[in-house]
Amino acid sequence: MTINQSLGEIADAMGITLTEATAERTAATMPVPGNRQRMGILHGGASALLAETVGSVAASLHAGDSRFIVGLELNITHHRSATDGVITAVATPLALGNTIASYQIELTNDHGQRISTARLTCLVRERR
Repeated sequence: MTINQSLGEIADAMGITLTEATAERTAATMPVPGNRQRMGILHGGASALLAETVGSVAASLHAGDSRFIVGLELNITHHRSATDGVITAVATPLALGNTIASYQIELTNDHGQRISTARLTCLVRERR
């Protein structure tokens, strides 16, 4: 998988950019402008999509060519609203097994303040 690989139509439309993709750390950014709801704050669904995107990339790296992802579960907690700039999501592995991969994801604003935290769990299966 290459870092400049397309992340999909929705991720492209939301301005999500993958900045790092390794087995130990996967990161992506997303601008807040254009992803706002009324009152100028970041839409909760936008931060969830960013968390799912960066977690999915990390899980795909773990699965490699011999396995594929058959299911995702995302649990996200929002701590504060992002009102300007860019938010960054970083996924780090919690547990990597043959059939399950679990990641901790932290979303922060330009000032390093935590916006949201998430846990992504992926079911992985062997290719046939």
